[in-house]
Amino acid sequence: MKAETAAKRDRFLDVARVGPAVMGIVNITPDSFSDGGRFVEADAATAHARAHVAAGAAIVDVGAESTRPGHSPVTEAEEIARLAPALAALVQSIDVAVSIDTTKAVVASLALEAGVAVVNDQWGLQGDPAMADIVAAGEAGLVLMHNRASTDPDLDIVDDIRRFFDRSLALADRAGILRARLVLDPGIGFGKTKAQNFAALNGVRVLRDYGLPILVGVSRKSLFAALLGPHGAGDRLIPTIAANVAAAARGATIFRVHDCAENLAALAVFDAIERA
Repeated sequence: MKAETAAKRDRFLDVARVGPAVMGIVNITPDSFSDGGRFVEADAATAHARAHVAAGAAIVDVGAESTRPGHSPVTEAEEIARLAPALAALVQSIDVAVSIDTTKAVVASLALEAGVAVVNDQWGLQGDPAMADIVAAGEAGLVLMHNRASTDPDLDIVDDIRRFFDRSLALADRAGILRARLVLDPGIGFGKTKAQNFAALNGVRVLRDYGLPILVGVSRKSLFAALLGPHGAGDRLIPTIAANVAAAARGATIFRVHDCAENLAALAVFDAIERA
């Protein structure tokens, strides 16, 4: 990893350990649930990343495959084709770290070559068996997200998250990925019922005993519509902020969001009160 990229990685990880920090989302996809199709062009994606940084983002998360409910998986070739026109220019245009939101080791490898500093793996090294070695060789930061192939409403979801993280951390250790470069994400909205999503958010308090930064990604998710019904069918910004502040109170330090300025403002007030 180039020295400039490593410096960006380390600045992000330093902030992530203390928080609050926000991760600005850039979806280079035609079908993401909230902003699909808006940033598929290279200029639009780069401008969006710069706007996130101007609003205070500590890192920008770029993805080229939608993970919305009912999404259609894309091939490695398609994911790379979507990223290729924008990624290198986007990385060079901002002075904070960029993470790649992917489950594919080949995509992660190409992104790291383009100057990406962090891999955000939605299967926590338990999807693509080559991912751990790619991350280790690239000296990247790594977000380990909990996921399940299907929901099980009878499951104690926090216990399941812990077992999953134990496996992911063992894989990271085996590959030689430094613990200081790891972040944990309970995977809100992935393989969980509505009740389990809220239990996972509440469970952040016990996940802190891993001694690693905790990231939560709840921005504009459908679980809010399911909770609030017709009275909350419109803007999902307010419930997003409420969930993020609640997660911060339980020890989360990084928040993956579409709306950086608004979430940072709320988190700054929370943080000021906590430190008073």
